[in-house]
Amino acid sequence: MTMQPDSVTPNVGQRIRDLREGQGLSLRALAKASGLSLNAISLIERGENSPTVSSLHALATALGVSIVDFFQTRPEQAVVYTQPNQRLSSEANGILIASLGSGLQYQQMAPFVLTIAPGAGEAHQPITHAGEEFVFCVAGEVQYRVGETVYPLTPGCSLLFKASLPHCFFNDTAVDAQLLLVFLAEEDSYLARQLHSGHTPLAP
Repeated sequence: MTMQPDSVTPNVGQRIRDLREGQGLSLRALAKASGLSLNAISLIERGENSPTVSSLHALATALGVSIVDFFQTRPEQAVVYTQPNQRLSSEANGILIASLGSGLQYQQMAPFVLTIAPGAGEAHQPITHAGEEFVFCVAGEVQYRVGETVYPLTPGCSLLFKASLPHCFFNDTAVDAQLLLVFLAEEDSYLARQLHSGHTPLAP
């Protein structure tokens, strides 16, 4: 990959294990809830395998958290400032996902940069999750499918859609592509996440 942003690798697997054990879930229970195999989750938790984007979404949904919670390594704050060399990232199957910000108090928005190698993507693994999703093409070209429609994303193009629609992407070019992704959880998911994490949601 030639476009990898400066980043550091968090222990995503350990974070997933901490969240699972904090909720009193066994590996078997999480496997059943997420649709992933027990062995796959065990390898991820032990740091022997990196989770794909679809796996991260499946685990986040099963745990009642946001995908950004897997990249959180510091206490929650009112303002989060992240320099390029502080980005937390994880790479699997030619896709580098780097968090642009985590650890905000009562955080609902999850911003990421995805760097997708030639031939990489999850075209055969459409995913769904709660909330909304915003996609902006920074560089390269990506085929982004939402529902039954495929949208060619080139620099400057964007998508905004309900994340409950099946969606996936693929880089069928010979160069890296880079996307800005922002996930926004639905209110119900946000409230559930706060309850799971032991926080009391702010009154409206």
